[in-house]
Amino acid sequence: MSNNFQSKISGLSQIFKSGGALATAIDGFSERAQQLEMALAIESAIKENKQLVAEAGTGTGKTFAYLVPALLSGGKVIISTGTKTLQDQLFNRDLPNVRDALKVPVTVAMLKGRANYVCHHHLEHAANSGRFASREDAKYVHLIKNFAENSKTGDKAELTDVPENATIWLNVTSTRDNCLGQDCSFYKDCFVMEARKKALAADVVVVNHHLFFADVMLRDEGVAELLPSANTVIFDEAHQLPDVAGLFFGEDVSTSQLIELCRDSTIAHLSLAKDCIALAEAIPKLEKACKDFRLIFTYEGSRMPVQKALLLKGFEAAFEDMQVILDVLTKVLETQAARDPMLEKCWQRGEELGVQLKRWIRAENANLVRWVEVFTQSVQLHATPLSVADGFSKQLNAQPRAWIFTSATLAVKSDFSHYIAQMGLHAADTGFWESPFDYEAQALLYAPQNMPDPNSAGYTAAVAAVALPIIQASQGRAFVLCTSLRAMREVHALLKEEFSSKGMEYPLLLQGESTRTELLDRFRSHGNAVLVGSQSFWEGVDVRGEALSVVIIDKLPFAPPDDPVLSARIDKMLEEGKNAFMEYQLPYSVITLKQGAGRLIRDEQDRGVLVICDPRLITKPYGRRIWQSLPPFRRTKELADVEAFFAS
Repeated sequence: MSNNFQSKISGLSQIFKSGGALATAIDGFSERAQQLEMALAIESAIKENKQLVAEAGTGTGKTFAYLVPALLSGGKVIISTGTKTLQDQLFNRDLPNVRDALKVPVTVAMLKGRANYVCHHHLEHAANSGRFASREDAKYVHLIKNFAENSKTGDKAELTDVPENATIWLNVTSTRDNCLGQDCSFYKDCFVMEARKKALAADVVVVNHHLFFADVMLRDEGVAELLPSANTVIFDEAHQLPDVAGLFFGEDVSTSQLIELCRDSTIAHLSLAKDCIALAEAIPKLEKACKDFRLIFTYEGSRMPVQKALLLKGFEAAFEDMQVILDVLTKVLETQAARDPMLEKCWQRGEELGVQLKRWIRAENANLVRWVEVFTQSVQLHATPLSVADGFSKQLNAQPRAWIFTSATLAVKSDFSHYIAQMGLHAADTGFWESPFDYEAQALLYAPQNMPDPNSAGYTAAVAAVALPIIQASQGRAFVLCTSLRAMREVHALLKEEFSSKGMEYPLLLQGESTRTELLDRFRSHGNAVLVGSQSFWEGVDVRGEALSVVIIDKLPFAPPDDPVLSARIDKMLEEGKNAFMEYQLPYSVITLKQGAGRLIRDEQDRGVLVICDPRLITKPYGRRIWQSLPPFRRTKELADVEAFFAS
C-alpha cells in the first residue's frame, strides 16, 4: 500500500471514526464502516474526474459520505436532490453541520426554480388588480406583500402562513414564459437573479433534479451558468433521474400554458391596452377552445398514445380550433407589442406555443413517443424520448468533471446494468454498500399464502382481508401502500367498514385528505394510525420509531402495461432482440419496491414487518430475484409468525 493511499484512508477515517470531527460536532453520529468506504470511493472519483454510481442501503449515512469529500475537494460542487424537502434539509441542516465540523471556509447557496420565488412585478399586478380566485387569496396577497418587503430571499417556503398549494402563488411568481427579464422595472431587486448571483459565487450549490434538467435543456434557471465552473456534480436520490430527464429531453405543451397566456394577456389588456377591442374578443375565445378540447376526454388521470387520442370523436377538430384561435390572439398581440414589454412577452409566448403545437401534431422527431395526459382542468401533450441516455451522455462528456449518482435504490441484486443503460453511464465505476441495520433481528418479511391473481376482480378485497389481522396485531402503526389510486380508495373504504364493525379505533388516514406533510404530522402524533397511500408515500418519507411498525404493499409495482412510453420502449427492445421484461420491467419494479420497503426500518432501534401481498413473489421464477434484492429480512408465509413478532 502506497504512503499516499495510507494517508488518504487515515485522513477520512479520522473524520468518520468515533471521537472524530463528525462525532465530536454532530449529535447522534456513530461510526459505520460502509460510510467510510463510500466516502473513500467518492473522494477517489472526485480527484480523478470519474463517474460513480453508488447504492447505499438505509442507515449508511450517504449524505455525510458525499458531503465530507465534496467539501474537502477544494472545487466547485453542485448537489442535486430529488425533492425540495431534501434540498431544504441539506442547505439548512446537513451542509452547515458538516462544514462546521470540518472547519472549512466553504460558501454554500441554494437555487430553486423561479416558481419558488416571489416576483415583485407579478405581485404588484395581483395586488393592484384586486381580482382573486377566493377570499383566502385576497387575504394572502397582503401577507405575501409584507413578506416580499422584508425577506432577503423571497423563497415562498419561508412564508409558512400561506399554504404551498394556495392558488395565489400562481399570480405572484413568474414562469419562464412570463418573466420580463431585463425589461422588468424590478430587475435590480429580483429574488431569482439574487439567488443566481449567490449560486455563481458559492463553492457548493444545492439544486434539485427538475431545476438541473430544465436548465440544461432550456438554459433558463441559472444552472447552465454554474456548470462550466463545476468540478463535481452529485445527484442524491438519483433513482429519479431517468424519469425527470425524460420530461426535459422531450417536447411537451399543455393547455394550461395557453390558459396562463390568456390570464397574462388579460392583465396586460386591462392595464396597458384597454382600447384594443380585438384583444378583448380573442382572449375568451382561446379560453373556450382550451376548455372544449379538454371536454373531448371523458375522465382525468387517463394517459393514452397519440394514435388512440386521434380516434376520439372531435379530437382533430378541437385541436385545429385551438391552433387557429391561438394564431388569431398572437397576431392581435403583435399589433400591441410595441406598447409595453409585458405585451411583447405575451406575443412572443403565443408565437412559441403555436410552434410547439404544430411540432407535436406533425411528429417530426421519430425518437419521441407522443402521448396525451388528462388532468381535471387541462390536457398535457407529451413527446417523450425512448431513451435519455444519448442526451445525457452529451452532458457527461462536455468537459472533465466528477459525476456521482447515489441512492438507496439503484441496483437489482447488486447489479447496476439497468440504471447504467438508462442513463448512458457506460464509463462509470459502481459501488454497493448494504445497510448497517440488523434486518434479521429487527424485521420480518411476510408473504401471505393463497392470494388470488393480482389482476382478478376480488384482489383488492383480499389485500384488505390480509391487512386487517396484521393491523390488529401491530395495534395500528401501519402504512398500506397501493400501486394505484383506485386500489388505494377501495382498500381505505374496506378498512373503514371493518374498523367500524369490529370496534377498531385506530385513526385511518387517506392520501389526498390533506397535504403529505400534514398527513405525516398527524400519523406521527397519533402513534397508532393507519395511513393508506399511493405513489406519494412510496419514497421520501421518514417516520422513525414505533409509530410506523408495518408496511403493507398491495402489488409488485410494475409500470402499468397501458403506459404509452413503456409500451413504445418495450416494442423497441423487442425489435432489438432484447428481453424487455427482464432488462426493463423487472428492474423498474424492483427499484420501486425497494423504495416502498425502505419506509419501514429507518434507524437501529426500529422494528417492523414488511408485508408483500402479491403472490408472484412466491409463485413466479423471478420472485426470488425480487426478494433477494431487498434487505436480508427474516422471511415467513405464516400469519402466526407476524403475531408472535409483535407479541414479543
